[in-house]
Amino acid sequence: MPEMTLIEAVNAAMSYEMGVDESVIVLGEDVGTNGGVFRATDNLQQQYGELRVVDTPLAESLIAGMSVGLAAQGLKPVAEIQFMGFIFAAFDQIICHASRMRNRTRGRLTCPMVLRAPYGGGIHAPEHHSESTEAIFAHVPGIRVVIPSSPARAYGLLLAAIRDPDPVVFLEPKRIYRAQSENVADNGQALPLDVCFTLRQGSDITLISWGAMLSETMQAADTLAEQGIDAEVIDLATIKPIDKATILESVEKTGRCVIVSEAAKSGGVAAEISAIIAEEGLTSLLAPILRVSGHDTVMPMFKLEQQYMPSVKQIITAVSKVMEF
Repeated sequence: MPEMTLIEAVNAAMSYEMGVDESVIVLGEDVGTNGGVFRATDNLQQQYGELRVVDTPLAESLIAGMSVGLAAQGLKPVAEIQFMGFIFAAFDQIICHASRMRNRTRGRLTCPMVLRAPYGGGIHAPEHHSESTEAIFAHVPGIRVVIPSSPARAYGLLLAAIRDPDPVVFLEPKRIYRAQSENVADNGQALPLDVCFTLRQGSDITLISWGAMLSETMQAADTLAEQGIDAEVIDLATIKPIDKATILESVEKTGRCVIVSEAAKSGGVAAEISAIIAEEGLTSLLAPILRVSGHDTVMPMFKLEQQYMPSVKQIITAVSKVMEF
């Protein structure tokens, strides 16, 4: 199995699916000749030609709108929004058209499109290049939201997203694009959507996170183990719909839960997970649920971004508070 970084796994997944399914096309700003701003689409245009890897104008609404039309007529567009902070111009097309296609046509048409976007902070970029607004899309009926946290999961989940008959917003944590590598079998095997991945078994507390923050969460779990605290770590992976069963089963086992999210705290995915546990697993809890998150402010410039983003120390502090009960 070749060793891949997360960005290489994204590229490999697109290349594999384009090779076996001629209806898959890639479009976006600089995705062709330039291979994408992070090189996620590197060499795809050379392999599959300009009709299947299309450079678009700098117009996010156009990119999303073209994708909706192409998907409704039998193609499978994989569109790239260069940074998540630029995705807001495409909201009308995503929310008013992509998400409603199946319902609006009473199932006659579906919308098998993937909208990829690098997201999150940690690369010393301005605020529009450091957004973590996945909760906005999670609130919209008809859209799946998927965030990988490793090369292998990026490969398998992107294949599943491309094959899904409904629209998927696929957010890639750019802070870990090249931070780690692992063996990934480029065999076209997809991973299941709508399920969590338990990365570490534990009995004392459940830690839930997604995307790049899994790195800090796993580091915290290692340190906690040295202190005699056995943490179970869950990668949410599919942000919408949430895999309730895995979360509730874990909390039933541990009785405690800390949720780690890079996004702003108010109205976030962490709050939704907390509500699920409170509504359906309250009797399992031995202590209050705590959230470790970003702040209700715009992501600051790079000199302060580490103060904005949750740290290993903050996660350990939250766990210590919960373990006092």
